[in-house]
Amino acid sequence: MSSSERPSSRRAFLKSSAAAAVAGALTSPLGLPAAFAGAEPRRPLRVGLISVASYGRAGQPRTQGSTHGTAFASICNGFDEARRAAFTGTFIAAKKRSEGVQVVRIWDPVRSAAENLAALCRIPTVCDQPEQCADDVDAVLIGDDGSGEQWRYATAPLRKRVPTFCAKPLALTAKEAKAIAAVARQAGTPFMSASALRFVPDIVALAREAPQLGELRVATVTGSNDLVYDGIHGLSVAYAVLGRGAISCLNVGQPGRNLVRVRYADGRDVMLIVGDREVMRAGYQITLFGTKGWRTVTPGLTDLYTYMLDAFFDFVRTGRETVPIEEEVELIAALEAGKRSLLEKREVTIAEVLM
Repeated sequence: MSSSERPSSRRAFLKSSAAAAVAGALTSPLGLPAAFAGAEPRRPLRVGLISVASYGRAGQPRTQGSTHGTAFASICNGFDEARRAAFTGTFIAAKKRSEGVQVVRIWDPVRSAAENLAALCRIPTVCDQPEQCADDVDAVLIGDDGSGEQWRYATAPLRKRVPTFCAKPLALTAKEAKAIAAVARQAGTPFMSASALRFVPDIVALAREAPQLGELRVATVTGSNDLVYDGIHGLSVAYAVLGRGAISCLNVGQPGRNLVRVRYADGRDVMLIVGDREVMRAGYQITLFGTKGWRTVTPGLTDLYTYMLDAFFDFVRTGRETVPIEEEVELIAALEAGKRSLLEKREVTIAEVLM
């Protein structure tokens, strides 16, 4: 819709009700206290790891190793090559390290997995309770453990005013995401959750170069597997380039084949395509369509977790918030709205799922 066109009554309704509700519910400035202006830059940041040594989707047993957890540990501490040969389960060995960071505490529901990862990555303390990982540290990292409820572990460190990172998805529902975001804001604690894809150089460069394409009105992004749990990567790439401002979702796909039109308050549309592996084999890709040109980017995934953690550690040190937690809440709300739209066969507003 051009700036000269008169919005329809439906568009006016969406802007006045949904967008206003999102703004009222989520926008609050980050009031960082002086204590979080940054940890001492000349000594390593001390970090605690929570729920990172094992993985299991809901209803399934947890097994040793995890993508996020082993990557986080090796990014910060490196790893023992000899012990890695005997390690069983998923282990992502980071090639690019984060400088000036040391994991000093770890906890996992499977204690033996925590002990094995601690030995492999030279983590000195295995904790008995997750809350102990927030003691005498500068920051806490919470891994994606497959449950979709890892956000619950964030409550203790946030209330202790320890800067916290929670791996995607922040939650599986907008209400849960909004609730833990509120804990962070009320405590005044730095809190970040994000997909690693938004920090890779290809996407950072695309965001910088996007204005050259003219006015951007349409974009497509792709992903695979579950719409909320995995589709967050594709939509996060769109948010990295276009910013926040979604107001409604309409899913015109089928079960296992999601075709979600995400509409922004200013009229922009993002088509999010996410399908099960049995339906489509898709990587992550974004195409921008502007009034002066178009561009497609397939982001490289090398060192993606390191780029993400570097952004968080910069947040801890400086107080500069890269991804406001309210933006991640809106993103979860959009994914939930897309899921509900398919089930209810109607357009669903972001405001609805936040109520």
